[in-house]
Amino acid sequence: MGFALSSMQLNSTAFETGGAIPSKHTGEGVDVSPALAWTDAPAQTKSFAVICHDPDAPLVTPGRYGYVHWVLYNIPGAATGLAEATDEHTQGVSDFGSPGYGGPMPPEGHGTHNYFFWLLALDAELDLEPGLGMWDLLERIEPNVIAMNRLVGTYRRG
Repeated sequence: MGFALSSMQLNSTAFETGGAIPSKHTGEGVDVSPALAWTDAPAQTKSFAVICHDPDAPLVTPGRYGYVHWVLYNIPGAATGLAEATDEHTQGVSDFGSPGYGGPMPPEGHGTHNYFFWLLALDAELDLEPGLGMWDLLERIEPNVIAMNRLVGTYRRG
């Protein structure tokens, strides 16, 4: 499965790229998803998916690595963002074992982790069922991904 970054842009009012994610959006705070906004999606976009993944988490299983914090999909192609603490669209399952957003909370003493918020534009409305994990979602949408980009935030447990 190969993807390349596109000219689509993803940002947040909560943090800048490379910046610290506020505790409000972490497991040490209220633990709500940050607001996200995007621009420059391809004209043929029919839907979007959003994933938050921590590749720095010290977890490795065959063919997989890191920790998945959020899987959200079936977002309409006309969308240009997500509100803070959104409960819209179709929730997948994070590595916490539950649907919805679960914010950063690296192991104590593990230092600063990078959190990749991925936006994927699709050329189809796939109407996928709730509860897909990140790897299952990527496998299902891969033939339809036409653009992607990311916003990276950091967090160090207090």
